[in-house]
Amino acid sequence: MQLRDVMTRRPEYVSPTTPIGEVASMMKARNIGMVLVADHDRLVGAVTDRDIVVRGIAEGWDPRTARTGDIMTNEAVFCFEDQDVTEAAQLMQEKQVRRLAILNRDKKLVGIVSLGDLAVRSDDQVVSAEVMKHVAARRD
Repeated sequence: MQLRDVMTRRPEYVSPTTPIGEVASMMKARNIGMVLVADHDRLVGAVTDRDIVVRGIAEGWDPRTARTGDIMTNEAVFCFEDQDVTEAAQLMQEKQVRRLAILNRDKKLVGIVSLGDLAVRSDDQVVSAEVMKHVAARRD
């Protein structure tokens, strides 16, 4: 099964110039913990609720003026929409991430897939269980 079959299409994203307070409000309203950062439809990073707190607020950044680009993770983990879900699962295990940006072969952002998507929508329940076990493992 390919990622295009299980991903959430047209994911919402913010620009690197979006204030972190606005991103935090978006996360609260949608009950999410991560937002992709893109320049138009080109992935440039990701920002998590933890990034906002640890890299932003704890460092003294003003959430009304600090920009997402100042605190985001520049190396967002991604796969291509035509890759198999087992490849995505393996990457999630290796990187210990719960979400992947999905790009087309032109490197345009076309979707997002979460650990939950793999667990619920994938045909391979064994893969889903393995990913869950490894992603949830303690990081030392």
